[in-house]
Amino acid sequence: MRLLRAAETLLLAALLTASAACGSRLPESAFHSSAPAAGGSIRVGIIAGVTSPVGGDAFTGPGEGARAYFAALNARGGLDGRRIEAVDCDDGGSGIGNNDCVRRLVDDERVFALVATTSLDYAGAAQVSRAGVPDIGGQPLGTAYDTYPHLYGIYGSQSPRDGKAPGWGGTLYGGTEVYRWFKREQGARTAAVVAYNQAASAGYARQITDGLRAEGYEVVPEQVDFALPNYRAVAADLRARGTDLVFDALDSHGNAKLCEAMDAAGVRVKAKVTNVQNWNDRVGEDFAGAPQCRNSLWVTGSSRNHADAADPAVAEFRTAMRAAGHRVLSQWQLEGWAAAMWFTDAARSCLPDLTRPCVERFLERPEPYTARGLLLPVSYVPSPDPPATRRTCLSVARWQDGRGWVTQGGEMTDNCFDVPQLPYRP
Repeated sequence: MRLLRAAETLLLAALLTASAACGSRLPESAFHSSAPAAGGSIRVGIIAGVTSPVGGDAFTGPGEGARAYFAALNARGGLDGRRIEAVDCDDGGSGIGNNDCVRRLVDDERVFALVATTSLDYAGAAQVSRAGVPDIGGQPLGTAYDTYPHLYGIYGSQSPRDGKAPGWGGTLYGGTEVYRWFKREQGARTAAVVAYNQAASAGYARQITDGLRAEGYEVVPEQVDFALPNYRAVAADLRARGTDLVFDALDSHGNAKLCEAMDAAGVRVKAKVTNVQNWNDRVGEDFAGAPQCRNSLWVTGSSRNHADAADPAVAEFRTAMRAAGHRVLSQWQLEGWAAAMWFTDAARSCLPDLTRPCVERFLERPEPYTARGLLLPVSYVPSPDPPATRRTCLSVARWQDGRGWVTQGGEMTDNCFDVPQLPYRP
């Protein structure tokens, strides 16, 4: 698991809620018969917190991408002549709502699989696992995809996933490739880490700080009062310190306010490194009050830049999203599209005998999955022991007014490093 990828997706969930659950693997015979009727449609469920406390569009991207993929697939005749029917459920961003969605989709709707799950509080994860329903390509907003069998997050995992604890006995590991990249490509040596005086934010900041120090950075810690944010004071200190990079453990609103304060204070940095949730086409609007900082925004990830229209697979995604009526595109939409592709490729490999165990054999095969090059190689081959080092690659993009998100550093499969794997407890 990649440290920054894992930490940034955990932050939003941890700021608002926390959940824990347990489960166990059932024998294959318990779910082997759960195959779609021959010749009928194949029903899949999509869970997202559409009406979550953090806003109506915070978690909708992956589901939008998945539905666009299935619509395009059905327009071409479906999967061997069978339509993919996507059944949506809004869990409201709550654990109670999530449990209700899982019960409705698994017990009532009898979906064959879940795809592109985006749950702020995945309280129903144990139920999904017990039912043996493959959950494919979900966003890891918690630790479920590093805990339970039958759950396959979009970024992969080497964890044992025995249903008892996330990772290896409750400890997860991630690399320092993001910090290594900025050191190599931009010669960065100092980095500020901005966090709220709040437990989840502070915990995320510690993970960033540990990774930066492991790569030899001088780290400048900055704290923002959660109740009465003092962004101007933070920006003034950033200017005085002359840091190269700025990382943060803030939400999207805090990110924008920090950028406005940095512009007002005349702060100039090599990169303001934001998270994947800001990797969208709304940057010009969301950061309208901070043109200098806006054009210093960089983002790293594990999937190909959704704005890279020259890539055939990305171009296909963009065309389908426009056909589905989406004018503002995002990285999470692309990852939802890739999740739907992952399910479809797994199901196609099983025809004509489509069963859940067959689909999971595809997901757990030794050959990593890349979704036609949209994803860095994803694998679910477990390791009995956590790796001390790992070769890890990353996708990098930078926002530029008039051009949008511009890919940096060349091909993402070439942005690779052998980096240490640092432990953390979620």
